[in-house]
Amino acid sequence: MTSSTAIGHPLAIPSANWPYVAILARLALALALGLFVGLERQRRGKQAGVRTFAFAVLIGCLGGLLGEAFAILGVGLVGLLVAFLNLERILVHRDTELTTSAALLVMAFAGMLCGQGHTLTPAALAVLTAALLAWKEGLAGFSLVLTEAELRSAILLAILALVIFPALPQQPVDPWQLVAPRAAWLTVLLIAAMGFANYILLKVYGPRAVELTGLLGGLVNSTVVVTTLAERVREQKALGDATYRGILLATLGMLLRNAVILGILSPRVLLVAAPALAAMFAAASAYLAAARATKGAPPTEVPVPQLRSPFSLLSALKFGLLFLVITVLGTLGQRALGQLGFYGVSLIGGAISSASAVASAALLGGHGALPIEVAGVGASLASVTSALINFALAARVSRAPALMRRMAWPWFVLTVLGVAGAYFGATLRLLP
Repeated sequence: MTSSTAIGHPLAIPSANWPYVAILARLALALALGLFVGLERQRRGKQAGVRTFAFAVLIGCLGGLLGEAFAILGVGLVGLLVAFLNLERILVHRDTELTTSAALLVMAFAGMLCGQGHTLTPAALAVLTAALLAWKEGLAGFSLVLTEAELRSAILLAILALVIFPALPQQPVDPWQLVAPRAAWLTVLLIAAMGFANYILLKVYGPRAVELTGLLGGLVNSTVVVTTLAERVREQKALGDATYRGILLATLGMLLRNAVILGILSPRVLLVAAPALAAMFAAASAYLAAARATKGAPPTEVPVPQLRSPFSLLSALKFGLLFLVITVLGTLGQRALGQLGFYGVSLIGGAISSASAVASAALLGGHGALPIEVAGVGASLASVTSALINFALAARVSRAPALMRRMAWPWFVLTVLGVAGAYFGATLRLLP
């Protein structure tokens, strides 16, 4: 501690320069984090509980305060504590405390970060550590219900995202500046990750919230959901009401997914497409609410669509190829025929895969290859086309005239609102 006296005032009170407030705050944060994680271990009856975790974090914090050499010594001392803990456990109970030991080491590092002045990182470490310790049963149960195909899919998706993606070039690789490998692969990973996440949600929550499967299935692939529902109503006509609701939910999922894609890849394009997507979403929601309010089959009778494995290399390559084809054709169409050329490609792409067409529009608009207004209208038209294709598929597969008559008016309204919303969004964008 040092003191200083103001010049010209020999009787002035000395002022302390030691940053005791900051040091006490670091110690308090470390102690709080140690107690927080230690409570979970104490509640489970572990030998290393509240006090042990608190001391381990404080040791790390003191090391962080004193310097790098002491920080290494502090973590080493906690490692020695872990060794003695497991040695006693082996001698007495013939087993080890690997999970608790790992948690102690992680929290020692968190304490060291607290001592160095970090706040967010050690707090996040403590929360994640407590969550992993508390969710033991849930994580173990989830791992047991995963199939081999789903586990391989997760590993493959991680390889494509963490190994292949960083190695791809950022700039276009062709003389015509049409194909940028990293941007194209990022879009493939985005769609694949969304599909994987929604597949897991559908698998987890489908049996308990069956009507939700229409929406979640639409987020994965609305065409698959509509086809599945139409096949069920063809086999059992009594499911007509449930199928009608399920197709509306799948359409809502498709619109929501396309909006998320635009928001992530190009928020400016989303602003242009927002009126069309919002109008279609509101209309489909209104028809769904009216259907649920009328008498008919209860919501729990909506059949659960059977989706295949969430991710495969072949499906990723197919989507990537389709995305590149739509992107190249859209660019060439716009160069040769202007806006109408791109709009035509968007309509065709929406009939094949609205996700690919929307992602292509977002990428081209976001990179300046297309005007924002043109890209937004193209994404809107692709979404409208996808909804119409769902109606055509349901009509062809179900062969149920009553269902088709009921669906005709909503899909006509969705089409009109989608086209009008696309025009309105482009007009607003053009205004000064």
